[in-house]
This record gives sequence, structure tokens and C-alpha cells, in this order.
Amino acid sequence: MTLSSDATTEDLRHRCAALEQQNAALLQQIAELTAKLHWFEEQFRLARHRQFGASSERTPTEQQPLIFNEAEVEAASPAPPEPTLETVNSYRRRKARGHREAMLQDLPVETIEYRLPEAEQICPACGGPLHEMSTEVRQELQIIPAQAKVIEHVRHIYGCRHCEREEVTASIVPAPMPAPVIPGSLASASTVAYVMTQKFVEGLPLYRQEQQFERLGIALSRQTLANWMLIAADRWLSPLYERMHEHLLRQEILHADETTVQVLHEPGRAAQTQSYFWLYRTGRDGPPIVLFEYQQTRAGEHARKFLSGFSGYLHVDGYSGYDGLPNVTLVGCWAHARRKFDEALKALPPSARAGKRVAAQEGLEFCNRLFALERELADVTPAERQAARLERSRPVLEEFHTWLERQAACALPKSAFGQAVQYCLNQWSKLTAFLQDGRLELDNNRSERSIKAFVIGRKNWLFANTPRGARSSAIIYSIVETAKENGLNPFAYLTYLLDRLLNVDIGNPAALDDLLPWSANLPATCRVPASPTA
Repeated sequence: MTLSSDATTEDLRHRCAALEQQNAALLQQIAELTAKLHWFEEQFRLARHRQFGASSERTPTEQQPLIFNEAEVEAASPAPPEPTLETVNSYRRRKARGHREAMLQDLPVETIEYRLPEAEQICPACGGPLHEMSTEVRQELQIIPAQAKVIEHVRHIYGCRHCEREEVTASIVPAPMPAPVIPGSLASASTVAYVMTQKFVEGLPLYRQEQQFERLGIALSRQTLANWMLIAADRWLSPLYERMHEHLLRQEILHADETTVQVLHEPGRAAQTQSYFWLYRTGRDGPPIVLFEYQQTRAGEHARKFLSGFSGYLHVDGYSGYDGLPNVTLVGCWAHARRKFDEALKALPPSARAGKRVAAQEGLEFCNRLFALERELADVTPAERQAARLERSRPVLEEFHTWLERQAACALPKSAFGQAVQYCLNQWSKLTAFLQDGRLELDNNRSERSIKAFVIGRKNWLFANTPRGARSSAIIYSIVETAKENGLNPFAYLTYLLDRLLNVDIGNPAALDDLLPWSANLPATCRVPASPTA
């Protein structure tokens, strides 16, 4: 049977249409797979850079900044003169005179003198007597490791002989004696302060402190050390923490951040479940206050509850959990915006970066221009800073926003560059809020620096055992980090606190204010000696 020519033509038409549809589907599939491949290649390059590359986000100095009015600038600039050649003889930096003396001036000095015995004070050349003509001094720094001793408190009890003879109710008068930090234990204020400092300042886990005490001949289990910190934090440091919280809420500008923590025994939760430490701290004005809070989740209700009563500006990193806080203006972080363009640039293959002007570099340069202006305004008044921002930063922001909208139309949404562009557009109202007040900062690095101590410590002690331990850790971290921010020695300050809090009315706000890390009434022994000028 022979097919007609019309039937053959119709069949070929159907086949061509089917092949065209198949070709279009394959082209779409290839485009999708190519986009996925580029995304995975970006992630691979970023992962390799995070693992092996430098962590610094500083723009390389050898890279010329992108100047958007390059033609006008080059035309108006005279040719630079030839540089003068100089011979560099030494790269060694000479220390200023008196550096060692200034560094050692507050340390106790033990002097050891070396003299010739009288019988040896005879000249080896002529046999005549020798006289002392000068001295030669050599200084050495000696370190005395931790030492332990027992303080035995003996309280004498007094009675009345007359009352005893007359069979009257006996009068018993004990001599005054300071109360113990933890009744019935060996713990002194300095011992508890030492354990806290070793863990929360030096990052030394309790099991390693247990081994240290063993080498001193003292058998103290890590459970005992943990109990000492729990009781001291709950009973004595908690009221001070709450008072610091009250002072924090009175400020007009705060910073916030959050990070994960693992708590093993949380009711109804697996040991592997991540919990959170929230950080809140003051800005460049007011007393430095750093507070940590433990919560099981990252829900925004925790920030809303902790900041209840606060009204003002809050620097954040872009997490949506802070949205909707009443009477709070959120201020975005340009360091995060810049970091995303930096990652987009690092995600590109070397061939795409070499000698080419890429869009990721343009976005990075916009951020760099803003930071360069902030460095110029570091030492001016808030009013002068705000005026300069409105005059010089706002035009950069307007130009940047126009550029972002243009890039958003052509950038792949899931690429590193597309995510950087979209982040800035989504956060734009927060990123431009710094124009409203000269006291505001361009980034949230202040809170990141404060939370870094906890992140480093977490790498050593890894987890908290119970929610009570996590809450106590948050209190102790708050005390020591605020102490460091106020120029205090954490160990000396904690020792002073635990000695004083036993003998003051911890329900009296005025009494607690005298003990706060920024109080002018703290003794000089709590403060870190001023560093000598190098």
C-alpha cells in the first residue's frame, strides 16, 4: 500500500514539530543544567576559599579602584613626576626609648645582688684591693604559675561568765566573719573567679581545669567546678546581670546578633538540636554593656521580649526575626552587603577576574566608597558626621540603588552575584537608615566582635549540659565581656564582685550600681594597667 504525497507531507510536518518541541525542551534543559553547574562551581570555589584561602575581606591594595568618572579625572590630572629612588637599609622597627621600663613599672620587683666575697676583692694584676666602681643590671620577666593555698577562717565565740553564774540566759557573741560564697564548700571568691575566667575568658574546658588542679595535688571534679559556677551565677551574678539589662534598655542605640549553641539535655529535644545565644550590646555612646541570653530557638519573639521597653535604633545583620519590633528603627549592616559582593567575586573563575571589570567588583567598590568616607569621619561629632553623610554618602547610595536595579534585571537569581544584588535591594530601607543619625554606624561589626569570644570558646567546650548551665554561661559571659569592654581585668573584677556581693543588699539598685563594670567606685586593682606607648 502506497501513502499519498499529502499524507507523507503531513507526517513530516508532525515529525518536524515534535523535533522542534524536543529541541526546545533540550535547550531549556541544557540552560538549566548549565546554570546549576555554574552555581555548583561557585559554591565549590567559595568552599575551597573558606577552607584554604585568606579569611580577610580587605580589597587587595594592588587592585586599582574603579573610578566611574575616570575620563574627567584623568583629563584634569597632571602627569605624576618620576618617583625618587631611595635605598632602604633596614626594615627593622626601632622601639621608642623607655618602652621596657613603662611596661614593667607596675610589676613587683625582686632584686638579687651579686658581689665578690671580700677575700676575692683583690686585683689579679697587682694584688691591690678592689673597690666597687659601677653596677650592671639585667632584667628578666619571671612567671609564677597558679598556686593554691588554704585560708582557714577561725571565728572566736564569746560568752558572759556573769550570766553563766547567775543562770541567766547566756549571752553568746560571735566575732564578725565574712560570709562564704557557697556555704559548706571549699570555694572562695578567688577560686570561683579563677574557674570562670579560665573557661569564659581563656576558653579552657572544665575537664582540662580538672587536670590542672590534679597537677597541683587537688582533687576537684568537673562536676564540682560546674556546680560552683552555677550557684555563684544564679545567686550572686544574676542580680547584677538584671541591673545591666535595665541600663541597656535606657540607651537609644543598640546592636544585636545571634549564634548557635548545643545544649545536650533540653526537655523534649534531641541532643543534636541547635539552640541559640542572643547578643545585645550598646553602641558607640553610653557605657559599654554586652549581654548574652540563652534561648532554645531563633524566633523573633525572644528579641521582642528581651528588648521590651527599648525605643531607638537597633543595628542588625538582616535576620527577619527583628522585624516588627515596636518603637525600633532597624539599621542594616553594610559589612554584610559588602561581604556578599566579595564572595561573588571570589566565586568567579580566575579567567573571569583577570584584568576584567566585572559587575561583582563594581558592587564591591560602591561599598568601599561608603566605608572610605566613614573612616574620614571617625573623629568628628555626630552632627558633623550626619551632615557629611547627607552631602557625600547619599549620592553614592542613589547611584548604587540605580545600579542594583539595572543588575537585578539580568543577574541570575541563584548565583552568588544575584543573591548579593537581591540582598541589598531587600535590605535597602535598613541599609540607608544610618543617614538618620550621626551616632549610627555603617555596620554591625561591634556586635560581631563581642560575640567572637563566645564563638571561640564554643570550639573548646563544645556544648552546655543543661538549660540551667546555658543560662549561667550567658550571665558569666555577659559579666566578663562587659568587664573587658570597660578596661577591667576579668579575674580581679569577678573576685571583687563575689567578695562584695555577699555583704551588700543585692535588692538595692544603688548598691548594685556601685559594682557595675563602668562604676567609678571600683578599686584600681580591678583595672588593666595602661599599655605603654610602643
